[in-house]
Amino acid sequence: MALIEDDTLAFGEEDLETSRQKGLLTHPYVTLCHIGFRLAAIAAYMLCGWFSDSFITSFVVIVLLLSVDFWTVKNITGRLMVGLRWWNYVDDEGKSHWVYEARKGYIQGQVNDREARIFWTALILSPLVWGLFFLVALFGLKLKWMLVVLIALTLNSANLHGYIRCKVGNKDSLSSVTSDFFKKQVMQNALNIVTRQATSPPANPLSQPTNTV
Repeated sequence: MALIEDDTLAFGEEDLETSRQKGLLTHPYVTLCHIGFRLAAIAAYMLCGWFSDSFITSFVVIVLLLSVDFWTVKNITGRLMVGLRWWNYVDDEGKSHWVYEARKGYIQGQVNDREARIFWTALILSPLVWGLFFLVALFGLKLKWMLVVLIALTLNSANLHGYIRCKVGNKDSLSSVTSDFFKKQVMQNALNIVTRQATSPPANPLSQPTNTV
């Protein structure tokens, strides 16, 4: 689990202690989005039959809401509400690497406790709700709706897995995988320089000056 020492991604510089004392949310609009998009996707799944008889229309609306929720939680609400983020990059060799990071302030408990509870509650309950919908669709033999539920479970479970890894993941690493990647590149470049020097032809000894008389 990597520690983010700087604020290059604008994790926020609000006075969290004041927020705790007043019982306020540090990021109220972000918290609203964290809950709102998830509830909107669930409500659309439950009530879509009231507004449209077209499965395609309902499918598009639900998947769109799920995608917006996934992107918002992964890129915004996680790092602002609890100081965590996870992401992926591909190195020069074509290998995919997953990075799980935690801001230093999060390790020290310097986050809004109420926001943290809201974040984790919504993150955990949402896959459980979609799991219940999956069982209902399975026993009701509603195969086309099972596809929608499987998409929802995949997106919600991905965020849940990512943030759990951020919180309790690799504790032996104090720097991100990105830093290790750059260190590897520097070592490779240094090795190439040494190799070129070792394989270069020796200088002509006859051209060197001599003190022999």
